Amino acid sequence: MKTIFIVDDNTINLQTAKEVLSEQYKVITLSSAPIMFEFLDNVVPELILLDIMMPELDGFSALKQLRADTRYAKIPVIFLTSKSDADTEALGFEMGVVDFIHKPFSPAVLRTRIKTHLNIDELIRDRTKQLTEQKEELLQLKNSIVFTMADLVENRDNNTGGHVDRTAMYMKMLIDEMYAQGVYADEMQSWNIEAVISSARLHDIGKIAISDLILNKPGKLTIEEYEIMKTHSVEGARIIDNAIGRTRNAEFLHNARTIALYHHERWDGTGYPRGLQGTDIPLLGRMMAVVDVYDAITSARSYKEALPNATATFIITQESGRHFEPVIARTFIAALEKYYQRM
Repeated sequence: MKTIFIVDDNTINLQTAKEVLSEQYKVITLSSAPIMFEFLDNVVPELILLDIMMPELDGFSALKQLRADTRYAKIPVIFLTSKSDADTEALGFEMGVVDFIHKPFSPAVLRTRIKTHLNIDELIRDRTKQLTEQKEELLQLKNSIVFTMADLVENRDNNTGGHVDRTAMYMKMLIDEMYAQGVYADEMQSWNIEAVISSARLHDIGKIAISDLILNKPGKLTIEEYEIMKTHSVEGARIIDNAIGRTRNAEFLHNARTIALYHHERWDGTGYPRGLQGTDIPLLGRMMAVVDVYDAITSARSYKEALPNATATFIITQESGRHFEPVIARTFIAALEKYYQRM
């Protein structure tokens, strides 16, 4: 049985409304708004009938408090009033009431209005729940596709086991520290952080197009082989472009394209594939560059040993202003310091 609060300082109004509604609903009558807020600590109703003209705290003030509290903001409120002027109703609707019921009550009108708004609210809640579930399912599907695509690359590359998961973790650490320090706060304000971190997993997707003979060569690549390996950034952008062309909502794919194409650019302009310099390199590319290199330094490969964090941070500091943007390099090192302090 759904619960309704009736808040009115007039005992006759409370009794009348309760008699009309108590057969269908659990009705709690309250003589003032402050008493209502005391009850709300223990009982959250499906609907509140709230008188406008009350001592201590009037209906408009009570409604403002309700809407300001996330626990109660979505409870539908119907104003009870003996006034019938356009200004009062306009203000009430502007503040979020769903309806007005005029006193003295007509039992039939009261029952009908209550039933209508409870049905509407239930419909909205059900639809919201469905949309939330669908959104979560789509997010899970998107993430599973990203993980599968990333795994395809990692399973082909015998040298980079765990690289995708680690770089995603480092990207999150960097983003968190950038927010903490206010680094590029304006540019990052509109970011969907989960989507950015997920898209970072596709930074090497272009390696699908690279021959196994080059990708898994145990020794150092020749100049010609290295030039072929470098094409993985452009190939990654091409692959993601094809995916973008088949979807309407592709925010995370646009992020993934940016990261895939630009994560080998260098701050001093000597990187690839475009040879961009400084802030001409998109921010996501500049961020992924330091994350990617750090993991490469600290991970074992068939052709090298893993180096410790201290050595990696020293190299990143040395390369600040050449390979990496100085601000991002410093911020990432700060994030690493916090990470290792917690371990």
